[in-house]
Amino acid sequence: MKIHVLERELYLPRSPGEIFPFFSRAENLDELTPPWLHFTIQTELPVELREGVLIDYRLRIRLMPVRWRSKITVWEPPHRFVDEQVRGPYRRWVHEHTFVEGDGGTLVRDRIEYAVVGGSIINRLLVKPDLDRIFSYRHAKLEEIFPQPAAK
Repeated sequence: MKIHVLERELYLPRSPGEIFPFFSRAENLDELTPPWLHFTIQTELPVELREGVLIDYRLRIRLMPVRWRSKITVWEPPHRFVDEQVRGPYRRWVHEHTFVEGDGGTLVRDRIEYAVVGGSIINRLLVKPDLDRIFSYRHAKLEEIFPQPAAK
């Protein structure tokens, strides 16, 4: 099984103590997920995220309905958490979120290790372009939610 890695970084002008609480609320995933995925959380809200918590979602990937279950496997506020797919479209999905303080703000890092059915060709043609588009959307939304402070 070929493991692919996707890494993205985004600087936000707030401390990890301000950024992490936003990520710790599962319902905010809805705001960070592109509308074309038709994403809905199936688990009753609010969900208190902590190690061991399971969250169920429904979405559409290229118009195909998908059920997805994630488990929080690492929970280290306000610096890091990891969610892993328990059930879903990937053969493997491990998403590490880290929040590194510096330069008066936070460097938000996403590192995803994933494997797809169909291997490298399917990844190159379909999955990687979709993930790039999803994370571009996500970063734009985060920049709207946590804008640069106005110049004094």
